[in-house]
Amino acid sequence: MLITRPQPAAERFAGQIADLGLATVLAPLMRIVPVAHDPAVIAAAQGVVLTSENAVPFAGAGRGRPAICVGPRTAQQAAAAGFRVTQGPGDAAGMMQMLADLGPGWLHVRGAEVAAELPLPGIVVYRQQALALSQAARALVQGTAPVILPLFSPRAAALAAAAVTDSRAPLWIAPISAAAAAAWDDAEPPCAASRRSIAPTPDATGVRRAIEELLGTQSRGAG
Repeated sequence: MLITRPQPAAERFAGQIADLGLATVLAPLMRIVPVAHDPAVIAAAQGVVLTSENAVPFAGAGRGRPAICVGPRTAQQAAAAGFRVTQGPGDAAGMMQMLADLGPGWLHVRGAEVAAELPLPGIVVYRQQALALSQAARALVQGTAPVILPLFSPRAAALAAAAVTDSRAPLWIAPISAAAAAAWDDAEPPCAASRRSIAPTPDATGVRRAIEELLGTQSRGAG
């Protein structure tokens, strides 16, 4: 298992799949870097839309204001910050219907890179800085055993595909969504995956189920 999520999300997901008994290497391919912005703009917003948990620390105190959050992890963090949360289905595309007719005063607190542009004003508060693949990860993909790659966003998928394009190991990918799978396929240079299973739900639980499906495929083939 090669987990390329930013810290501490990589550590959290490693704990969520620890019982699967897989040798796991953590090798973040991006880190969250703050971007200069005016916090007063966020403080003045009537409500906020949050499409990543990474935006929550920059959203300030909720003070009971409404927050539409992409999925359960972001919703949990926003609620802890004092926002009145409405939880979305787990991906930005699925949130679009929730954003219709919001009216003025709403603000998308976001990163510089997003999976989808939302139909409301936004403020960039962080960016995802790409990182090089670690030596431990490179050794893993140059081996002979299959390597499972969970892919938690289209950008993560594109970065991972570019980082392991010279892999000798069979690559089994577990994209969080069809969009993440497409980003892998569209990456330059192209990188082939010998097996894939797309998460049935766009969250960590869904990615785990996709990994279990890949492992089940392995078991059936061995039997």
